[in-house]
Order: sequence, then structure tokens, then C-alpha cells
Amino acid sequence: MTDRETVISCQNAWKLFGPDPRGYFTSMSADASFEDIRRAGYIAGVRDVTVTVGRGEMLVIMGLSGSGKSTLVRCFSRLHELTAGTVTVEGRDIGAMGERELIELRRSSMGMVFQNFGLLPHRTVLDNVAFPLEMRGQDRHERRKRALEVIELVGLAGREDYFPRELSGGQQQRVGIARSLAIEPDVWFLDEPFSALDPLIRREMQDEFLRLQDLLGKTIVFITHDFDEALRLADRIAIMKDGAIEQCDTPDQVVLNPMTPYVEKFTEDIEKSRVVHAGVIAKPVVDAAPDGEPVAAGATILQLARRLVNDSRNELPVADADGKLVGVLNRKQALDILLGDG
Repeated sequence: MTDRETVISCQNAWKLFGPDPRGYFTSMSADASFEDIRRAGYIAGVRDVTVTVGRGEMLVIMGLSGSGKSTLVRCFSRLHELTAGTVTVEGRDIGAMGERELIELRRSSMGMVFQNFGLLPHRTVLDNVAFPLEMRGQDRHERRKRALEVIELVGLAGREDYFPRELSGGQQQRVGIARSLAIEPDVWFLDEPFSALDPLIRREMQDEFLRLQDLLGKTIVFITHDFDEALRLADRIAIMKDGAIEQCDTPDQVVLNPMTPYVEKFTEDIEKSRVVHAGVIAKPVVDAAPDGEPVAAGATILQLARRLVNDSRNELPVADADGKLVGVLNRKQALDILLGDG
């Protein structure tokens, strides 16, 4: 759960693929497994999913190929019709919307970026970015002005007149991101946008993406199969398997407290010390806080490694970004995360 204002609410959502999904769903056993459904001739793309996305939050959905992550996001925007359940965006049930209302919602409030970029090869960078504004019927002068603004925002100023074939893969992806930002969406869906890029460019795009999110504060649903990418970007991570969400939690909690064997297997090779933050494992101050310079609540255990090794005290004070004391860090617990318990 999140304490932010809810923007997207998905409740008991099902998406079955097959000859008569709704007919089968009404007769399906309440405890039918993914394999039971498959044996009946159907595929459960989304299986009884309940999840919310808060305003300004980045929810990363991850899982292996076929886990249902892309299907779920397409249900969020009603590119797929739900078999059962509901999805609301800003309190509005998108399943109850007429076609015109739904199209207007997508045009005005939803930005989408996909892995294959989808750029128009015969159009320049400027014209590609301005294309959704053109489809909206916006005045040419206004759409050019807005397109130039977002082109500069994503670091492509000076390349407005280039064609896609004249750009690198990373630059093409920036055009795709700029195009989706041009409509100033409230909600941003990104489906493995960096997976086709080489590792160095991918890292650069993640840096750029984090910069944009810090600047714009969008509500984002980001799909990836890369756990390192999820850990780096997410406020919360939803891990999917066979159409269902196995666990949805902060990166710290997913790594520290995996709730299922599947999630545990996902996290077993992750270096916990570079994910877990001091503030997450800090305990409340009972009597008096220990003396000395506090450690930052937002620092990872790996970032605190030198101090943890050199400081002989059992407990260290922990303070937030404003210097306010928020708890006490048990040095042994932190060292166990850093070095491995036992």
C-alpha cells in the first residue's frame, strides 16, 4: 500500500485470453490455478490483481517473460478489456467509459513509451515529438513551441531537424520519451523502454529518467525484467508470476523480507547492502539517543560501510535529510547486511 493520494486503482482484475473468457470466468472455480485455467484452454494474462499507484509514485512492475506485466499495464489504459474487476484512473472507472471519453483520457492524461520507439521515419525529431499534439488538433505554432520545450528537456536541443535514422539508439529513445511528455500526461506508462539499449546507454537513460522524474513528479508505471533497473528506479516494486502479483513493496522490503519462495529466488543474488537504507532498519529511540554524528537515513548500508567497520559502538543515531533524529541503527544488524549474517 501507499500513503500517497491514489491515481490508479486496480481491484480484483482478471484478463483471460481464449474463446469465451467471460463465459468461462463465471463458471471457473474460485481456487483455479494458472495451470487449471491453461488446461481449460485459456491463458490468465492477469489473475486477480489488486494494486494502487499513488500520485507522483513510480511503481515498477517486473517479472519474467510471460508473467503478465505488459498485459496488466495495458489493462490500466484499457488497451485490453478486463474479463472481470475494475480499473479506475483519478476515481473514474475506465471500463464504464464510452469510446470518445476513453480516447480523450488517453490523449490528455496518459503518456506511453514502448521498447520499439515507434518513431515515424519520414518525420524529423521535431515533427515526431509534435505528432500527438497535431492529432489533438493543436495550433501549429503552439505545438512547435511545446515540442521544442520537451526536446530541450530530454537533452536533444540542436537535433530538432534530424531524422530517426541519423540518431543513436539512446537518442531515438529520448525522442520517444519527449513525444510522450509533449501532451503533459498525468500518468506515464513505460513498457521496457530501455531494454533494447546497450548497457552504457541504458545506464545513461536511467540517469536521465531519474532526473526527469525529480523535475516533473509524474505518476509512473514502469515495466522491466531487470531487477537492478527496478531497484534503481522504483518507489515500489510489484513482482509478477503467472499473471498474479507475488509481492508489492519498497525495494528495501522486497530484498529484506521476500514474501514467497519465488520472490526470494528473485532476490537471492542481490547485494542487500546497496539496496537497504539506514532509515528502513532503524529502531525507535527508547530512552536517549546515542552520542555522536548521526548517519543519514537515506544512506545505504554499503555507503555507510567504512563507518560501520570503524565505529565500535553498538548503536548509531539516524537522522533524516533535515537533521531530525528518526531512530537508532543497530551496528551488528547493519554489519550482518553488509558482510552476511553468521
